[in-house]
Amino acid sequence: MESLQRGLMYTRLVAYGVSLYLSILRRSLSARISGRAAPPPLPEGASPSEPRNIVIVGAAFAGYHAARLLTSTLPKDSPYRVVVVEPNSHFNFTWVLPRFCVVDGHEHKAFIPYGGGLPGAGGKSDIGKPVKWIRDRVVSVGKKTVKLRDSGEELPYEFLIIATGSSVKDGLPSRVGSEDKASGVELLRGMQRKIRDAKKVVVVGGGAAGVELATDAADKYPDKKIVLVHSRHAVMQRFGAGLQKGAAENLKRLGVEVILEDRVVSEDEASRTVTLRSGKEIDCDCFINCTGQKPSSEILAEISPSSILPDGHIKVKPTLQVADDALPNVYACGDVAETKTPNPNSRAAMRQAEVAADNVISATRNKTPRFTYTPEWANGVIKLTLGLDRSITHWGDGKTELLMPGEEKDLALMCDGSWTALGAKPFEDTGAMATTSKAGAHAVEPAKMQDAPAHPEAPRLETTVAA
Repeated sequence: MESLQRGLMYTRLVAYGVSLYLSILRRSLSARISGRAAPPPLPEGASPSEPRNIVIVGAAFAGYHAARLLTSTLPKDSPYRVVVVEPNSHFNFTWVLPRFCVVDGHEHKAFIPYGGGLPGAGGKSDIGKPVKWIRDRVVSVGKKTVKLRDSGEELPYEFLIIATGSSVKDGLPSRVGSEDKASGVELLRGMQRKIRDAKKVVVVGGGAAGVELATDAADKYPDKKIVLVHSRHAVMQRFGAGLQKGAAENLKRLGVEVILEDRVVSEDEASRTVTLRSGKEIDCDCFINCTGQKPSSEILAEISPSSILPDGHIKVKPTLQVADDALPNVYACGDVAETKTPNPNSRAAMRQAEVAADNVISATRNKTPRFTYTPEWANGVIKLTLGLDRSITHWGDGKTELLMPGEEKDLALMCDGSWTALGAKPFEDTGAMATTSKAGAHAVEPAKMQDAPAHPEAPRLETTVAA
């Protein structure tokens, strides 16, 4: 019976792959048709000399994908312009952060330059440009404008896509904790030194980040004492029993002490101890918190508090419009949106970006948004590294699992493939995007930046296999 269920799951995976291919073909055809189509009509009373803004807040997986889709689909002479507001200098490839907190010489590879796949990004004029990039942070949303943190400006929008993702208080290893690549690289190197110089490391959180960091540290430094504390009954508890077992076995193989159904209640740096809820004290000279991710939805709190759920997610309609009828032109996608996605990740975020972008395009043509998002189990795939040279790729639909153990040969986790997918040449940093800190100012061309050098003690690996 189990083999039959797995066979059916493989069949469903193939069908899912075919549907993705057909979706790509549809988008390609739509982009070609849009390129030849007449521009959509302007809203009544609008000036033809001023572009109408489709503002995207945040340029991680969901926001950046939405920007690329919109700029490739809008007609050349469209009165609408995509405006991306993003505080980070570079795309932060968060999947590799736990690895780069442990392994040196590759930390610069986590920061991918923006601009790939965005025609006309930056430049010295807004006229005829399909996209404008503003390096700033949105602090609040109004019915027709968003307010920027640094310039204080009110940026008008016709349509708004909120793709602010999630954040953590402590930064690494789940998030960088800095908006600038140079300081982000130094934060990663600081974490590397912290782990390297420690004798006893306590990692809190048995999700992917905690398990990956703990197994990497134990693999690279077998003489160190590594303790993983998790409040649930098993590590990776959101996934199937097979992945939980595989993670537990590899933690044991590498000598990581795992403490389950307990949590840290205090940390004393002076005595170098942490205390658990059970009363147990653990010696610790390196404490790493891998918990506490929260949706970054606060920008919507003032105008639509009812659309923010108690856990911080934004409540959305199936069309990914915010669940507030007073804001029909505001969408949310990615980690910040409550979409009932069992295991949110970049694939699910990008699928949501497609739905939001399609609906915005429809709305610019005076059509009712009709595309809806339904979570796909195949989007919940996860590749969990378990030490420096092993991994398990997992698919699951809540009933059946597919597990694919793997051998990892690249310490940089093949992140060159992600550079290529985002339109950048591995690992050449062209600098921060040409940006403007004000919506109406001319963009500033960036100076050419040299990539951060690899750590002198570690070889720099160049890879050619796509992720």
